Amino acid sequence: MHIAHFIFGIFGNAAALFLFLAPTITFKRIIRSKSTEQFSGIPYVMTMLNCLLSAWYGLPFISEDNLLVSTINGAGAAIELVYVLIFLIFAPKKEKAKIFGLFVTILSVFATVALVSLLALHGNGRKNFCGFAATIFSVIMYASPLSVMRMVVKTKSVEFMPFFLSLFVFFCGTSFFIYGLLGKDPFVAVPNGFGCALGTMQLILYFIYHKNKDEQKRPEAANGSVEMGQEKKALANGSKAEEV
Repeated sequence: MHIAHFIFGIFGNAAALFLFLAPTITFKRIIRSKSTEQFSGIPYVMTMLNCLLSAWYGLPFISEDNLLVSTINGAGAAIELVYVLIFLIFAPKKEKAKIFGLFVTILSVFATVALVSLLALHGNGRKNFCGFAATIFSVIMYASPLSVMRMVVKTKSVEFMPFFLSLFVFFCGTSFFIYGLLGKDPFVAVPNGFGCALGTMQLILYFIYHKNKDEQKRPEAANGSVEMGQEKKALANGSKAEEV
């Protein structure tokens, strides 16, 4: 049982690392165009808070045998910080102010949780407090693509829901769900079970609508039409799309 617990923790770490690195394609596009376009910075800020709280929860003086949770989430927090800083550099002034305000808020939330757990709580009380905080924001992180999923159904296009991002949401959620079950830790199992379910839904949507994306690209490439390219850009701008 202990070996299986460790193996699924390693799988979860690998899948989570790919999940954290998946948006690099998006940020290369942002840097190249020097614009955040219609992408939202909210998922990256919320993911950073989730990583900070999960890394804190996994520390030995908070919960036992969860060091693998701390290592990957510590790395994830650093990666998400880079994304947030890039977003703040290239976002429009109004969006920049909103994301910066949210960034300060999540740091305040993490600092509050950390200080209360250290100064006011001990033993199971400390573990439960940190576990509940990590669980709540893990669910929020996994739920952040719901708006994108709704847009996919509405537009019948997966342009702003990349396949590999959805795939690694599924792998990460599934691996840590089993890891939490084997470790009998509901604070790990519950949110990642939710992530597993949402990842499955995203993959189903992708396989339903991915052909529409290919069909949209084909006529544009064949005609080389400037008008069609402009129309596609207008549709993208009108959709208020966001990517996780």
